[in-house]
Amino acid sequence: MIWLLNNKKNIGKCISVVIMLVSLHACKIGEDYSRKEQNIPVVYRHTFSQDSSIANLPWWKLFKDPVLVRLIDTALVNNKNLKTAIARIEESQALLSISKADFYPSINYGTAASSSYNTSSSNFSNSIAPVINVSYKVDLWGQIRTLNDIALQNYLATEEAYKALTISIISATANAYISLRDLDNRLNISEKTAQNFLENLEVMQARFNAGFISEVDLAQAKIQVIEAKTAIEVFDRSRRQIENAISILLGSPPMDIERGLLLEEQISLPEAPTGFPSDLLNRRPDIVQSERNLHAQTLRIGVAESLKYPSLTLSANMGVELINPSLFFADLTAQLFGPIFNGKRIEKGIEIEKARTKQLLNTYQNTFLIALREVEDAMIATETYYREYNLRKEQMELAKTAAHLSWVRYDGGLTSYLEVLDLQTSQFNAELKASDALKQQLTSLINLYDALGGGWIETQKNTN
Repeated sequence: MIWLLNNKKNIGKCISVVIMLVSLHACKIGEDYSRKEQNIPVVYRHTFSQDSSIANLPWWKLFKDPVLVRLIDTALVNNKNLKTAIARIEESQALLSISKADFYPSINYGTAASSSYNTSSSNFSNSIAPVINVSYKVDLWGQIRTLNDIALQNYLATEEAYKALTISIISATANAYISLRDLDNRLNISEKTAQNFLENLEVMQARFNAGFISEVDLAQAKIQVIEAKTAIEVFDRSRRQIENAISILLGSPPMDIERGLLLEEQISLPEAPTGFPSDLLNRRPDIVQSERNLHAQTLRIGVAESLKYPSLTLSANMGVELINPSLFFADLTAQLFGPIFNGKRIEKGIEIEKARTKQLLNTYQNTFLIALREVEDAMIATETYYREYNLRKEQMELAKTAAHLSWVRYDGGLTSYLEVLDLQTSQFNAELKASDALKQQLTSLINLYDALGGGWIETQKNTN
């Protein structure tokens, strides 16, 4: 048996050096991440319920529209962007597993063969030996642990990105469906109005033929009909296009979308429990994702700093000579390498990581500020659209009454057709505006739940 480490004394020295170097394993370069302080208001500017969280609340079911629920359930399973996000999570899981592998030694195998000729003996000397190599990089400065923590934060960030996208898909589907029902409603209003205007036109045509009215009044009646028919085309076009948009959200080619409750039958959701501004830091996935990215980048500073110090790799090679099986060999080596001169490359690398950390810190803080603005904007919209819709309903009823009375006055010869035309047009516009205000009231509450980070319920990740 031949040992490349010839005697026990040399082996003892080698082991002593290894133990001394491994004792540095407890050293760790860089600082652990801690959440940075920022200017967080105690409460929101507007008064809303603050006593409960909606993070896992499937709020869209509160509309009591089974079609809307089915559409959202379908989108959560089939939406292509969600499938892409799930694939990113799987990729991140694999990267995390790869980073953990560095905690363990690497074992490889191979075969070495050689042949030599000696002129003094005129003989060939052949050698074939299978070899097993074991190598292990000692984590002297916590670099491997830090890289593993970075991979973990990256994985968690992809999870938060999936949650954020889930919220976006839910709110986009709900908003599109409410918009579709609004367009259905406005199309229906336009069709009824066009029919009423056609009936008026028939009356005006008969009166013109009898010589009771001028051609100007007849032309105005025709213009009124054309305006209503034009509105039908506008709303029909928009309705078909929004069906196409919903189809894409469902992961489907353009198709007809099923209808459920009418717009005015949609139940206005109860007041959303907003909690406190500080809750957004842990509740909104996009903020949490931004912080995960900042956490990972902060750790990269320590990895860059560790390059200033030596690295230690332990390796062992063992084998046996196949031609002469009694000949077994083994060697144990410890390699220690450290930088002496690199043109300040390492120092500049550290500066780069610190600059990137500052960038992500500002991004994280700005993400929180944007979230605050979105919540405040949604609360303002919810309050004001509620009041606006009530005013639009009142306006609509008054316009209907005024248009009816105006026609009675015109029929009795007490006013001009211009008044009738004006008030009937006002009624048409008032009905359209009331429908739009109701849509805006419903979508503003959807947007509030979106801004608060609600609705990211855990769903089965289907990648088929």
